[in-house]
Amino acid sequence: MKKIGSLFLALALVLSLTLPVSAAEEASYPVLEGGVQEIQKYGNLVLDIDPAEVEKGGYTYGDLLQITVDGIEYEMPLCTNYSDVDTGALVLRDSEGVLIAAINMGDFATASGLATKTTAADGSYTWVFPAGKSLEDITVTLSMKEPGGYHDQYLIHQLTRTDNRADYSSDAVFANFRNVAVGELGENALFRSSSPMNNELGRAAYADALAKANGIQTVMNLADSDALIEGYIAADGFNSPYYQSLFEAGKVKALNLGVDFSAADFKAGLADGLRFLAEHEGPYLVHCNEGKDRAGFASALLECLMGATYEEVVTDYMTSYVNYYHLKAGSEQYEAVKNSNIVSILTAITGATEGTDLSKVDLAAAASNYMLSAGLSQAELDSLRANLAKNYSLPAEESPAEPPVQTPAEEPSAQTPAQATYTVAAGDCLWNIAQKLYGTGTRWPELYEANRTIIRDPNQIQIGQVLTVPAA
Repeated sequence: MKKIGSLFLALALVLSLTLPVSAAEEASYPVLEGGVQEIQKYGNLVLDIDPAEVEKGGYTYGDLLQITVDGIEYEMPLCTNYSDVDTGALVLRDSEGVLIAAINMGDFATASGLATKTTAADGSYTWVFPAGKSLEDITVTLSMKEPGGYHDQYLIHQLTRTDNRADYSSDAVFANFRNVAVGELGENALFRSSSPMNNELGRAAYADALAKANGIQTVMNLADSDALIEGYIAADGFNSPYYQSLFEAGKVKALNLGVDFSAADFKAGLADGLRFLAEHEGPYLVHCNEGKDRAGFASALLECLMGATYEEVVTDYMTSYVNYYHLKAGSEQYEAVKNSNIVSILTAITGATEGTDLSKVDLAAAASNYMLSAGLSQAELDSLRANLAKNYSLPAEESPAEPPVQTPAEEPSAQTPAQATYTVAAGDCLWNIAQKLYGTGTRWPELYEANRTIIRDPNQIQIGQVLTVPAA
């Protein structure tokens, strides 16, 4: 019996050494205990757990914690501001040496049933606890749920931008307006932008002017209803006459979609917008308010349909964050946004399992299946694809300079740019210029290298700049 017992003991020891353990178990984060010092005016709980002890225990911003308050468990990310989480979400805020458990733009004390607030006529308030309870009775424990479980979202919430035109390199960058030139999309067929109507961000007039300069004929507006658009037009200071003319001509499809991409009404509404594109001629403009989330989803779907590569779709999506927040490719925040947003979007479109190498997925087939499942007929899908493959000319006054005349002996091959210089037009970026000149956007670094004397940042080029075009 002793030998058998020894064998079991040895086996248990081996298993304990070989079985994986969670990151939280590996780090042995301490469980911290305390209470509530105060309930603030808006229902936030001020804890008597010292933030220094939290830091000493190895907890860091972006960790997902398990907080037990009066016997009820909650999951909260450790952050520095209420705005580090979405409206209505729980947060454990480290605020100037004080830990606060809260709901962003909400009332944690009331929502959790800990207490209710009574307000007197003079504005003073009192927190009333259930019978037999008091503030001193509330116990709190803090433990690790998932190290870094909120890290990417935390980094994303640290992004800041301004709404001042002077802080951006061009009107197109400021308005987040650009031509999407990937895969089999036709020349000047598809554009995306911030709202040319809603001037909350101060960009509407810029986006409207760029829409006119690029001859936009059909618009998919993911953010507004017809009534909202009519309200913008009637408001004082409205200055988007081109968009107004499109709307009044029936060339704007207002979808008024939310931001839950998994919702059935989002998918059904998006299908209505896609049908509208299939039934009307381009050039097309897709926009929401900022032109990065809902417009990012719709643009990614259309790019996939038209044969764009995974890298092309990701690069176009991330251009919005480069435009707004000046993110640098490869930076920690850039990767956080990419993984949290566009990778999740493509995973949803393709139906792939989390962690799938999306560069090996047939994105065109997945986009087709998504649209068919949303309710498009095969005929509508075929029409949409054909429309997006068409080439459209810019209005004459906005067209780039004509290429120099060449003798037959100098005529370039199909993959050689037809001009030694290129004048940057509205909506251009180095990627789509390379697409026009070389047949592939992946050669944009050649344009950048040849024009370093006038381009300091490859993500920020100016309308009217004359670029030297290297030969093939």
